[in-house]
Amino acid sequence: MPDSGSPPLPSSLPGPNPALERILRGPSGLGTASLHLARREELPEPPAPETPEFETPPAPPEPDTPEPEPAAEGNPIPGLYYHPIPEPDPARVEEVSRRIKAWAVDEAQVYPPEWEDQFDGFSVGRYMVACHPDAPTVEHVMIATRLMVAENAVDDCYCEDHGGSPIGLGSRLLLAHTALDPLHTTEEYEPAWLESLQSDAPRRAYRSAMAYFLETATPSQADRYRHDMGRLHLGYLAEAAWAQTDHVPEVWEYLAMRQFNNFRPCPTITDTIGGYELPADLHAQPAMQRVIALAGNATTIVNDLYSYTKELKSPGTHLNLPVVIAEREGLSEKDAYLKAVEVHNDLMHRFEAEAAALASDCPVPTVLRFLRGVAVWVDGNHYWHQTNTYRYSLPDFW
Repeated sequence: MPDSGSPPLPSSLPGPNPALERILRGPSGLGTASLHLARREELPEPPAPETPEFETPPAPPEPDTPEPEPAAEGNPIPGLYYHPIPEPDPARVEEVSRRIKAWAVDEAQVYPPEWEDQFDGFSVGRYMVACHPDAPTVEHVMIATRLMVAENAVDDCYCEDHGGSPIGLGSRLLLAHTALDPLHTTEEYEPAWLESLQSDAPRRAYRSAMAYFLETATPSQADRYRHDMGRLHLGYLAEAAWAQTDHVPEVWEYLAMRQFNNFRPCPTITDTIGGYELPADLHAQPAMQRVIALAGNATTIVNDLYSYTKELKSPGTHLNLPVVIAEREGLSEKDAYLKAVEVHNDLMHRFEAEAAALASDCPVPTVLRFLRGVAVWVDGNHYWHQTNTYRYSLPDFW
């Protein structure tokens, strides 16, 4: 459990402090070249040479003058605290998009043909390239992309848009989780379990994506991911329980659920995707766990805010932070939404302050690189939500 001994931080903190800026620039000095963002390979991708564990290619030289940021699609939420990022490499986006569609449609058979427009509109290739700019190869990005598609298949098919239901969700999630955390059983019953892993799209997706992940991840990274997916499934179950009883939680209860039902499994594999490992003992530090939790919480509230109008159009009551604030604190839809923006901003400031403090207290190169990777994932996540105008549009509150 994250250490809660730090004093509260005010919601009006300024932007990133100098220590965090150093994280985002990366370490400097003799022997730190391999800790910068990796040089991307040219497409088509050549065979990867044998390299020592955790080694990545050197970063390209810094330009003499910074290039202006291109304007992104879509509009950011007014008043939302975020950092703009450069447009992701279009060649890499195109290649990842091509490969992930082939995997999802033909190899894992995750989506039927009639869902093709929704799959294309999700723009998962652009999403993952934006979130993992330090991935040394396209195949490293593909590891994260398959897992993202698999996680969304479970959410869609078990919980939400495509036949999902809170009734019986626990059984479905438990059986799907065995595709990530395999069943160890008797010879008599193992064949039936193995056959079950092909019985629906979520299980096929989980099994295939995890197999690719295990080709690159270390045992501790794989166990970390399984643990984070267990957290995610627990969050799904809490939300399902509230849906079955028509319960609107208190705001703090909703935020507790969202600490589990959130994006955490995605940024915590940033070291695997970057081609190195944050050792398990450093990952388990209470301060690191606090940073990871705050990053996951902030990114998930971004989803609540950008998907607000989309969710209002869906049948029934769809819980998100503005809806819960409006119900529990008696605010108008507009005031509740604007307060949810403040909650997000406070989480972001806390994440950045805690990351900077950890970088100062534990300036280990892998810790600094991991913190940088999580911060970049947070920014890439916002970029995707802002620019995905196929899925999201803003409410008319300004």
